[in-house]
Amino acid sequence: MTSTNTPSHRVPPLLWLSVVVLVTINLRPFLTAPGPLGNAIQQATAMDLRSFSWLTLLPMALMGIGGWLAPTALLRWGARSAICGSLLLIALGCALRMLPAGAATGSLLIATAGLCGAGVALVQSIMPGLIKRQSPHNVAPMMGLYSAALMGGGALSAQLSPLAMQWGMDWQAALAIWAIPVLLALPLAWRALSLMRADSLTRASGSAPHSGDGGDTGWLLRRRRTWLLLISFGLMNGGYGSTVAWLAPFYQTHGWTATQSGSLLAILSIAQAASALAMPALARRSVDRRPWVLLALLLQVAGFAGLALWPDAMPTLNAIVLGLGLGGCFSLFMLVALDHLPSPTQAGALNSLMQGGGFILAALAPLAMAQLHQLSGSWTSGWLYQAGVAALVCLLVTRFNPKGYQRAMGR
Repeated sequence: MTSTNTPSHRVPPLLWLSVVVLVTINLRPFLTAPGPLGNAIQQATAMDLRSFSWLTLLPMALMGIGGWLAPTALLRWGARSAICGSLLLIALGCALRMLPAGAATGSLLIATAGLCGAGVALVQSIMPGLIKRQSPHNVAPMMGLYSAALMGGGALSAQLSPLAMQWGMDWQAALAIWAIPVLLALPLAWRALSLMRADSLTRASGSAPHSGDGGDTGWLLRRRRTWLLLISFGLMNGGYGSTVAWLAPFYQTHGWTATQSGSLLAILSIAQAASALAMPALARRSVDRRPWVLLALLLQVAGFAGLALWPDAMPTLNAIVLGLGLGGCFSLFMLVALDHLPSPTQAGALNSLMQGGGFILAALAPLAMAQLHQLSGSWTSGWLYQAGVAALVCLLVTRFNPKGYQRAMGR
């Protein structure tokens, strides 16, 4: 069997770098675009807050389910077919939002969000493992770049979607335009993934789970550490889902316009991208990532507390603080999961399982906030809830001592 620490391909580094950025940047626009357009969408579709939360809940839940299926999909279809087919699903989901106004009901919007979420699920679950295989000596900075591109795509959508309405588009077109960059990235992804050796990406499907790169993930599910990673990632990422769904509508209740609230969400997403890129690079100097993860979580506590208690005091600064916490935490969790196992395929499978269950758990957060809003009549209780969740994850993260990784994974 080939070494698990050597690249599997001959993909030129610049091409691989471009593919990571241009594919990943398309994984969040469909999710961040509806928030700033919430008033227009709700007026046209008569969606209440709980129905509107499904535009975030359903795709995040499908991202989770897809994460669980990703190792099997990679073995059955290979990286090229799985990723490129998923990109087509994202493009289709975005494009269908352009259907005539009479058909553009809330149910259709939720269905298109589901299509996009299903497409994103496989891509974001497969990419970390590919990154570890393709860039074995640069995993931390590459995961930072991957996470930054993820957040950067969300920033573009949050800013440009309300501007598109200002420039004369209706809300449907402002949502549908995000099919275009997906289709532009598709040929490049096909080319790069075609250069990878399919046999090395799917090798050892019958190998013993402790000795090879096998597709059997049952042994991972029997490890307590897998579930600790899953729960911690899910609770932490629920803050991102809630922010994407409700930050712009929250500030619109304070008199902000769609463009202004979209700009604030874009600023938060830019801070996410910067932190997602910087924190793994800074954490690269230490095998123990916990101090950086804890810093990111404490920034989240401060940011959510600011939204709850002083929303109008310094909204831009608060958005930056919260964005730094959310972005850094996401990329560091991906890195911590990959750190647990030396085999790229096994580490990628663990990452997929963490994302899979984690996104299912995180999907409930926007709905929980909508329910808290309905019960209390304000957003304060929801933002305080997210601050409390981030504080809880701080306690869970203390368990991630790298000296215990081998024992935790039963190796």
